[in-house]
Amino acid sequence: MTKKKAGMFGRITAWIKDVWEWLSDMEDWKRLLRSVPSLVVTAFAVSVVVMNLMAAKTIIMTDPSWLGITGGLFISWVPFLCMDVVTKTYGARAATKLNILTLIINLICIAFFHLISHIYIGPAAEEYPYTSFDATFSQTWQIFTASSVAFLLSGIVNNCLNVLIGNRFKKDPEGRAAYMTRSYISTAVGQFVDNYVFTGLAFLVFFKMSIGSTLGWTGATVLGTALFGALLELLMEVVFSPIGYKVCQNWRKEEVGKDYLEYCRRMEVYKDRGRVNY
Repeated sequence: MTKKKAGMFGRITAWIKDVWEWLSDMEDWKRLLRSVPSLVVTAFAVSVVVMNLMAAKTIIMTDPSWLGITGGLFISWVPFLCMDVVTKTYGARAATKLNILTLIINLICIAFFHLISHIYIGPAAEEYPYTSFDATFSQTWQIFTASSVAFLLSGIVNNCLNVLIGNRFKKDPEGRAAYMTRSYISTAVGQFVDNYVFTGLAFLVFFKMSIGSTLGWTGATVLGTALFGALLELLMEVVFSPIGYKVCQNWRKEEVGKDYLEYCRRMEVYKDRGRVNY
């Protein structure tokens, strides 16, 4: 093995080890969940569950098919608003951990929905009375798999880009301009990734593989939907980001999350005294 390959392998190994330590740090999980206000965590989790239920229906499909809109698009701005607030206060890693937690909660809900939709013990009837219920809550694997991958990937992109842009504001990092800029750009890019990955995987890959049809979706539809979704969510961010900014300001004054942030700082200094930017 050449020195270059050995060095690359060593960096990849170190990165995997670092990620594993971060994910398995139960003390970090406990302090984070105690620190983030429950209303934000609840709004985050509930909006993701509802969004994925609504994403099962395509409500707009143009002809020619350059644009398709699923119902989930109309509520997908809520998780991104929550991510922006958490990222600004706690950092990208904390927001990503909440992404992972919310994803697990969503998968558990899907499992229960699917189980309930397949259980019926009662007298035989000429017409099954719960057809609509089962159709609503029994999600196809194509939808929930694509939405899960898209949600996790777009969350990581959003959180990291949010911090990266925020770090460019040296003079007034806590100001309105800094918060709005980092929120607008990260949300637009994150939403594009979310919509593109979800629709591309679900319709062009998974449905095509399983049933031999894309249900009318094309590459142009996926791209048009991703662009339209990014613009729509950017508009939502413009409308609602003042609320997020106000929340962050209040948290800062009240020192919300102080215990968690001090723990993160101690851990970073313990690992490497030069790594205090978590």
